[in-house]
Amino acid sequence: MDRREFLKTSVVSLLTAGVVGIPRRSVGQETAAAAAVLRLGSQEGRIPGGSLRDKVLKLESWGGVGLEIGGAPAERVAEIKDAIKGTKVTVSALCWGSCNGDLVSMDAPKRREGIAALKKALDVAGELGSTGVIFVPCFHKQSELTPAQLDPILLEILPELADHAKSRGTRVLLEPLNQGETFYLNRLEQAVAFCAKLNHAGLGLMGDFYHMGKEEKDDREAFAKAGPWLHHVHLASRTRVLPGQDDRSFVEGFKGLKQIGFRDFCSLECGIKKDTDPEIEIPKAFRLLEDQWRLAAG
Repeated sequence: MDRREFLKTSVVSLLTAGVVGIPRRSVGQETAAAAAVLRLGSQEGRIPGGSLRDKVLKLESWGGVGLEIGGAPAERVAEIKDAIKGTKVTVSALCWGSCNGDLVSMDAPKRREGIAALKKALDVAGELGSTGVIFVPCFHKQSELTPAQLDPILLEILPELADHAKSRGTRVLLEPLNQGETFYLNRLEQAVAFCAKLNHAGLGLMGDFYHMGKEEKDDREAFAKAGPWLHHVHLASRTRVLPGQDDRSFVEGFKGLKQIGFRDFCSLECGIKKDTDPEIEIPKAFRLLEDQWRLAAG
C-alpha cells in the first residue's frame, strides 16, 4: 500500500466506522459524552511576569486555566507544581518538538536515543498531569527521507511510545505543521490516519489555527475529522500574533470543536504586535475568543 492509499484508507475507515462525534476518550478509559468546553490557556513564555508563580496568577486573573510548558524540564517539576498550587490553572501540554528528527532517523542508535528522550518527556508530562507531549516527527532539513519512507518508521515507533504514554497517564500528540516548516504531516487528517491505524489511548494529535490557516480548506471539517483523537489546540492569528490582532476568525474552527465535544485546552502559541501591551492584549484576546465561541453555537 502506497502512502496516498494508506492515508486515504485510514481516514475513510475512520469515517465509515462512525467515530466522528463519538464520546471523547481519556487515557485508558472511555468517558461519557459531554458538551464542549472552552478552556483557555497560554504557553508560559507568552505571559509577562517575573516568576512562574507571577505568570500563573496573571493567567488565572485573565480567565486562563491551562499552562503550556516548553520542553520537558524534569528539573522544574517542583517549581511548576508550586506555581499552580491553589489556583484553577493546570498544566495543559508540553511543547517538546522533534528532537532534531532523531526519532525518525535511519541511524538506529540515534533513533533509540530520540525515543528515550521522548519517553523522559512523557514521564514529566505524567508527573505534571499534562494531557500530552507535542511531537513533530521532523522539520525541514532534519530528514532526507520522503514522506512515503517516513510513514513506516513512524508506525514502527509510535506503539512503543503510546504504550509508555498510557502507562504515565498522558499521550503523544502529533502536530501537523505548514509546508513552510515541514514537508511531513501538514494537515490534521494526515495525523488522524496514524491515530486511526493504531487506535491507541496513548496517542493523539493537536491542531494549530496558524498552521491550519495555511493548509486546511475548512477549519470545522478538519477538527470534525480529528474527532476523538484531538487533545490540544494552539491559538494564533493569521499572521501568528494574538487572536484579534488581525482578521483571523476562529468561529468555524470552534464549531468543529463543539461538534466533537472538545474539552481539552486551547493555548496561545503566538507573538504579539509590536508596541502593544500583553497585559492589555492577552485578556482582550481571551474575551474575543469567548465571544467567538458563543458565536459558534449551532
